[in-house]
Amino acid sequence: MPDTARLVFYVKLFVKPECVQEWRAALDEIVNAMSQEEAFVSCHLHQDAQDETLFTLYERWAEPSVEAFVANQMKPYRIAYDTKLEKLLQRPREAQILVPLGAWHAS
Repeated sequence: MPDTARLVFYVKLFVKPECVQEWRAALDEIVNAMSQEEAFVSCHLHQDAQDETLFTLYERWAEPSVEAFVANQMKPYRIAYDTKLEKLLQRPREAQILVPLGAWHAS
């Protein structure tokens, strides 16, 4: 993996059951906007197999640090999404920063 894609976020979101569709629409909007950013590498969405209200995002960014990411990403679309989350989530999202060590793919 190139060194420029070393910033990885793993985010857990516990969405209110009655808000899943609204959250998915808001997520689609923000991911479409994020994908236009120069530093954006990828974003993967997963739903927990046992809990239909638990989602995880795996995001990769070509940013040298979290501080650089925050400085570059506090755009109106992100602020609007963060504001919406307050009413859509059961509790605050849980974000972790991961250090990529390797990747394997089918040949």
